[in-house]
Amino acid sequence: MHENRKTYPQKKAQMYQQLQELPNKYKVVALVRMEKVRSSQLLPLRKKFKGEVEIVSVKDKVAQKALSTLKIPGIEKLAANLVGQCVLMFTNMSPIKLNILLGKNKVMMAARGGDKASIDVVIKAGNTGITPGPILTDFKEAGVSTKIDQGTVWITKDSTAAKKGDIISGKLATLLSKLDVKAVEAGIVLNSALEDKVVYNQDELTVDVEQYRTAFAQAHQEAMSLAIEIGYITKENINIILARASQQARSLAIESGFLTEDTKEATIQRAHGQAKAVATKAKGYTPQ
Repeated sequence: MHENRKTYPQKKAQMYQQLQELPNKYKVVALVRMEKVRSSQLLPLRKKFKGEVEIVSVKDKVAQKALSTLKIPGIEKLAANLVGQCVLMFTNMSPIKLNILLGKNKVMMAARGGDKASIDVVIKAGNTGITPGPILTDFKEAGVSTKIDQGTVWITKDSTAAKKGDIISGKLATLLSKLDVKAVEAGIVLNSALEDKVVYNQDELTVDVEQYRTAFAQAHQEAMSLAIEIGYITKENINIILARASQQARSLAIESGFLTEDTKEATIQRAHGQAKAVATKAKGYTPQ
């Protein structure tokens, strides 16, 4: 029916135009699938990354058609990952850095049925402002103690409705929503990204920063220890090596009886101790 259509909705036409221009403007094109992302998560990101990242919500078919006309190596492979509602991000920063920054910008969200609790979900004591009714059953099933006072439901004590890692039921999710209790920490993860003709998948874009930081710290410590042991001088270890050499030289001088201003007192004390030991043995000596 639409085969000969020559005009398109303004929103789709604008999206098509953007996707023709932005991939040529930036070094990196990154893809986020909206399957586990909520639109409310994008607003703060648009503000935070303004000037660094352009974020465009796209429909798969329009995006695939727009990207297919571009002469950018690898873009067709990225376009193949466009399924359903997606977001494309355009930037000049590395896709790994972008993914790390996205991971640091997690927000607490209202839970949906089937979500996993990101924290221990605690419902605080106090007036809920909710009128008594069938909801009392939901409170009871959630293990929350309540009372009726002045026509509203009051929670009598702090109650843990779910532990971290628990699956939240639909009923509990509805109850938490009414109480404005957020139980799910939500973040955005890149599905794939194109940079310099190479398309990276999600696993290749995920970096455990703490693990790498620990590994670098350990490698640095081991390198320092080895350099100090073999006497390889660098600006980082020269003070330690000189202090170690000084201590070893002092110990050798004392052991060999070599007198210096620094060792004479310790050398004399050592000699005195040795003389006393010889004298003690001499007193106890009986000629055969």
